Amino acid sequence: MKKVSFILVACLALVMLTGLVVQAQDDAQITFISTQFNVVEEAEKARAIVSGYEGGMIEFVVSEEGPLLDLLRAEAQTGEGTVDVFGALHGTFPTLVNEDLLFDLTDLLASIEETTDVSDAFVALGKMGTQDYQYYIPWMQATYTMAAHNDALQYLPEGVDVNAMTWAELADWAKAMYDATGEAKLGFPVAGLFHRFLQGYAFPSFTGGMVSKFKSAEAAEMMRFLRDDLWPYVNPESIKYDFMNAPLLSGEVLVAFDHVARLKPAFDERPDDFIAFPAPAGPAGRGFMPVVAGFGIPYTSADPEGAEAAIRFMLSPETQGAILSQLGFYPIVSGVDTSDLPKGVAIQAAAVEAQSNSPDALPALLPVGLGSRGGEINEIFRNAFNRIVVEGQDIETVLNEEGATLQTLLTETGAPCWAPDAPSEGPCQVE
Repeated sequence: MKKVSFILVACLALVMLTGLVVQAQDDAQITFISTQFNVVEEAEKARAIVSGYEGGMIEFVVSEEGPLLDLLRAEAQTGEGTVDVFGALHGTFPTLVNEDLLFDLTDLLASIEETTDVSDAFVALGKMGTQDYQYYIPWMQATYTMAAHNDALQYLPEGVDVNAMTWAELADWAKAMYDATGEAKLGFPVAGLFHRFLQGYAFPSFTGGMVSKFKSAEAAEMMRFLRDDLWPYVNPESIKYDFMNAPLLSGEVLVAFDHVARLKPAFDERPDDFIAFPAPAGPAGRGFMPVVAGFGIPYTSADPEGAEAAIRFMLSPETQGAILSQLGFYPIVSGVDTSDLPKGVAIQAAAVEAQSNSPDALPALLPVGLGSRGGEINEIFRNAFNRIVVEGQDIETVLNEEGATLQTLLTETGAPCWAPDAPSEGPCQVE
């Protein structure tokens, strides 16, 4: 069965890598697989950006995390690779590090930093394992924020500062909009990246953690707040929303939460109509999720030198600026010219900065160490929310049951706790 699995993965890789670009024989071709920009419109913009590479051609291929991990493992077993360089989120790398599939990029990073200043905080995240290796070089960052149509501001309760708002104040604002219009005007992408709202914003803001306090009294109070105080004023169509830009543009919702890249089309189209602002704070702080992506080079790379050259290109201030203005992901290098950003991008950038620099900011990393089972934790958080808030099941019962499933996942994968939970020696423990 394993042989069949690897053959299938290899065939899939061949189909992926041959159907996208017809390459001139005299050009160097670097195959770059990314788990980011896998929406069609985003992928097209990313391909346009990498087409500016003058060292040959970068073939930009998108993939989900699971198939990428399977492909890299299969190529490691055969000793022959089709992937020269890949880009993935921080949480993807520990699995590859544990399986010893990646080059140490310390020398490459040192060379890049001779001319370009790379964020020290994000560089530190790429050092993993028992050795001080640079397993990934940071590529870009993003996050999730709030957005509101200007029409919503007339309903903002007196004395509330949108840049220092609490979740209770957001609920009051949502209620005020409902009372004035007769419609629920707050929206969430429940069919989209809603699990990131729960993992990076709701749980940290109320409990101070993400997984370790999943069953805590603080988590129960958070679920009660979502069910009783907030959700009655959330547009019922939210359960169908993948992205929030269209509902904001249509006026179906006046206030929304989503990934900055998913909100970007609304700010691009009508920047004078919208404001962006940090996510609200809870009793434990202003939970937010910095989304950090990095570059890795597998041992099986057919052209590691070409891969390094491609990374240099992707980290140039010019390319980082293009990613910011066209795709809404933020630079991790200095020297990016932001003086002439599109107005909508500048509005979002200010909100991102305000959120990360808030005095009560509580960063929550994406799940780490779960490997190809990363999707399971998303379903656990979604199930808990749906059962309690949507279906009205008992809070403590649901948190205990889903918490037990979460503990099994952490134990079986051996995943230690990650921020904002306190570090752990072994598998993270759910309280």
